[in-house]
Amino acid sequence: MRLDKPIGTWLLYLPCTWSIGLAADPGCLPHLSMLALFGTGALIMRGAGCTINDMWDKDFDKKVSRTASRPLASGAITRLQALTFLGGQLSVALGILLSLNYYSIALGAASLSLVVSYPLMKRVTYWPQFVLGLTFNWGALLGWAAVKGSCDWSVCLPLYFSGVMWTLIYDTIYAHQDKADDVLVGVKSTALRFQEQTKPWLAGFSVAMLSGLVLTGVNSDQTLPYYGALSVVAVHLAYQVYALDINKPEDCWKKFSSNRNLGLLLFLGIVLGSLWKTKSNCILEKEDNGK
Repeated sequence: MRLDKPIGTWLLYLPCTWSIGLAADPGCLPHLSMLALFGTGALIMRGAGCTINDMWDKDFDKKVSRTASRPLASGAITRLQALTFLGGQLSVALGILLSLNYYSIALGAASLSLVVSYPLMKRVTYWPQFVLGLTFNWGALLGWAAVKGSCDWSVCLPLYFSGVMWTLIYDTIYAHQDKADDVLVGVKSTALRFQEQTKPWLAGFSVAMLSGLVLTGVNSDQTLPYYGALSVVAVHLAYQVYALDINKPEDCWKKFSSNRNLGLLLFLGIVLGSLWKTKSNCILEKEDNGK
């Protein structure tokens, strides 16, 4: 479950909050019950993802100092016990999914193939972080659908794209912690693909992420607080890229973990931007009445 390292749950949950926040009616707060439901789902599905990952990577984990103590790698539990636990996790997750509308149930079920296949990607491609992005940001689609009954693709797709770019940023940084071990055991990552050219790649992903978020804001009629928060997000990303030392694992972990705050900041901007819509609409109505 990795309960001692909740950052993974946060990074899975935050795209859900963005989508739920954007789906809120003008002048209204996001659905608190939906935020709580998705928070529980993120905790369970992140745990399930860890279980699947550990089952696939048992032999690799034994050879890496950071992962050798994981339950399967250390022999603390058997594969059968892990499989039984996974069944319990997925059963709880299914119960949460079935509480949503039919569109959301189908959309959520469609992500399962990504959840199962992601751990295999580092064996076959230097871009497993891209597949992780497709997986971890599914909530950018599901959150809106859960509130509205279906996706508005003009909003959801650029939001999803931005989330995928965000994952490429933070998980490439994360992967630099393990690059020496990854070479040793023969697995691939964007950190190994980019090497000393990592910062230009991260800068490009940052520009793409911000562009997608601007398009999301335009298509969802977002207001000044949203774009203000987006400006601060841009500064945060620029600092991450500029100050990152890819050869210091502790700095990589620090920069990686700071993305929770980035995601929360964007969520705050979305909430305030939606609340601001009523004020903006009222001003426009007054101007029209004055004419």
